[in-house]
Amino acid sequence: MNFIELAEKIIREENRPLTQNEIWEIAKIKGYDKLVGTTGKTPWQTIGARLYVDIRDNPSSKFVKLKLKPTRFFIKELASEIDYGKVVIETPKEIQGLKSKLKERDLHRYLTYFVYTYRFIYTKTIFHEESNKKQYAQWLHPDMVGVYFPLEEWESEVLDISKEIGSIGVKLFSYEMKKELNFNNLRESYFQAVSNSSWANEGYLVAAEIETDEEFLQEIKRLTNSFGIGIIKLDIKDPDSSEILFPAKEKDMIDIETINKIAQVNPNFREFLRRIKADLTSREIRKEKYDKIFDIEELIEKKA
Repeated sequence: MNFIELAEKIIREENRPLTQNEIWEIAKIKGYDKLVGTTGKTPWQTIGARLYVDIRDNPSSKFVKLKLKPTRFFIKELASEIDYGKVVIETPKEIQGLKSKLKERDLHRYLTYFVYTYRFIYTKTIFHEESNKKQYAQWLHPDMVGVYFPLEEWESEVLDISKEIGSIGVKLFSYEMKKELNFNNLRESYFQAVSNSSWANEGYLVAAEIETDEEFLQEIKRLTNSFGIGIIKLDIKDPDSSEILFPAKEKDMIDIETINKIAQVNPNFREFLRRIKADLTSREIRKEKYDKIFDIEELIEKKA
C-alpha cells in the first residue's frame, strides 16, 4: 500500500476531513502503518506532500483540500455532503489519552537533555508559583532558562583577558514550554515567548506536539523572521530526535534591566544568576546546581 492508498482508506473509514498528522496517527492506531513499510522520520509530511501533489496535478484525484486551519483532506465524492463551516474536529481517544498523560512540566527533563547533549547548555526551571505575587506580571519570565559557558573550550589565559575586555562568552537562553502548538494557540504562545524572552541572547518556544501543516510552518517561519524567537520540537519517544525547527535570532547584548526585574520577582532566577557567577569565578561548573540531566535510558523509563 502506498501513501495515497493509505490516506484514502483512513479517510473513508473515518468519514470525516483529516489533517496529514491525523491520517498517520490513526494509521498507527489501526496498524495500517505497517502496510506502508516506510522508514522515513516524518511519514505524515510525506502523506501531506503526496496529497497536495495529487490534488494539484491529477485531474482524476479522489481528494479535495478543505480551506480550514490546519488544512484537512477529504474524499471528493463525499465532500458535497459536508458543511465546511461546521466540520467537527475530532481526535481519536487513543491519541487524546497519550496527550493527556503528558504534563507541561514533564517536558523540562527532555529539553534539559537535548540542549545539554547537543548544545552544552545547562538549564534551570523557573517556578512561576514562587514569584513575588505583588511584583509578578503575566508573561514576565519563562518556564526555563539556560546558560552556555566557554569554560570547557577556552584556555585560562583566554578567560582572563576576556574578562578584562568585557567579553566573557557566556550566553543566556530562555525557553517557554507548551505541550502542543497549533493554529489555536500559536500567536498567544509565540508572543508570550517574545514577552518573556526579550532579555536573553536566544529565546525559544518549545513543544512536544507541533502541527506540521505547510501553512502552519510558514506562519511560524514568518513570526521567527519578524520577532526572532526560535522553535524547538521535543521528541518524547526518541529524545535524540528532538530538533530546532527554526533557530532563534542571536542577540549580542542581554537586557540587564529586565534581568534585574526578573531577579527581584523570582528566587529561582536569582539563584540561577548567582550560580553562573560562582561557576565563572571558580572556573568549575557545578552540574548538580542546575536541572538534573537524565541519561537517555532514564528518560525513556520516565516517559509520560
